[in-house]
Amino acid sequence: MSAVPSDLRAVATVRIDNERVRVTEWRFAPGANTGLHRHELAYVVVPLTTGRLAATGPAGDTLNELAAGQPYFRPAGVEHDVRNANTFEFAFIEIELKA
Repeated sequence: MSAVPSDLRAVATVRIDNERVRVTEWRFAPGANTGLHRHELAYVVVPLTTGRLAATGPAGDTLNELAAGQPYFRPAGVEHDVRNANTFEFAFIEIELKA
């Protein structure tokens, strides 16, 4: 069994970017991460896959169980690094809400 490189990055593809929203499709190979970032906008995530995402932020580490099609909302200001904690590709749609 080979180790997952720690620098493996998730792939972001912007699908819509206009004055109201930015919609990004995120795809994570097993072990891939986003890198530490801060959300300047409130956002909704819609998982395309059922599985686990690990997050590391100022409050510590979390492991989140997500279900395909079950959205969640987060306010602006969230700061974290998100990592695919599965042995398979994980994907979600992120919808950022512009003022």
